[in-house]
This record gives sequence, C-alpha cells and structure tokens, in this order.
Amino acid sequence: MKHLLILIALYGLGISPVAEADGWDVLAKVKFTEKLNKEDNSYYLYPFFDSRIRAYEGKDFELKGHYLPMDFDDARLIILSKFPSSTCFFCGGAGPASVVEVYMKTKPPRFKADQVITIKGTLQLNDKDIEHMNFILKDATLIK
Repeated sequence: MKHLLILIALYGLGISPVAEADGWDVLAKVKFTEKLNKEDNSYYLYPFFDSRIRAYEGKDFELKGHYLPMDFDDARLIILSKFPSSTCFFCGGAGPASVVEVYMKTKPPRFKADQVITIKGTLQLNDKDIEHMNFILKDATLIK
C-alpha cells in the first residue's frame, strides 16, 4: 500500500517513475501491410495503429533525427529521419516508421543535410492519405 501511495504522489506531481520511451522505438512497433491502392492500382505499405501507438496521438512527441533536405511549397515543412540520407527510407531501404513529416510552428532555420536535430510537436497518425507520411508532427519546435 505504501508503494502505491508513492506512485500516486509521483504521478500527481507529473513525475513518472517509468522511463519515457524513445520516440523512434515507439514508431518502430507499428505493423505495416502491403495493400492495393485502387486509385492508382499500385501497392503501398499501410500502417495498423494499435492502442499502444494511438495513446500517443494528439500528444507532445519528441524525436531526435537527421534532417533530410527536400523542396516543399510550405517553408515550415521538413522531413526528419531516424537514419542519415544514405540509409533513409527513400534512399537506403529503411522502413516507413523511420521518417516523419514535420510542420514547424514557424519557419525553421537552414539546416545542413543529415544535420542531427531534436524536435517536439503534436503527433498525428495517418493511415489513409498516401500523399502524406504515416507519422506527422504538427506545431513542432526545435529543441536546443
């Protein structure tokens, strides 16, 4: 009973006795299934978001990764990868859970290719729109 009261007190103060999971480890637990997309008659990997990953949706989510340079119309949009560009999802065959679409709150500074940065934003899960990545961070900020 004494231990239970201590745990309740810690949670009440916002202190978790359980270590926070690494964001990339959380994303890596998502299972993907190859399915036919009827719009373009091509096969894509579609994620299945179970309750463990859905628990993170709409909450602050932090990731440390490699900046992948890409041109977008939206200057606030960047791509963050768990791996450098030579081994990223697009170029090197890593899985779709190793890249995240990031919408910064404000226009980010200029990053160098493969520069390691840490960002924090609100996690949005995408299992339908093939025009966007499966993992999206909204209102993201750069962590110094």
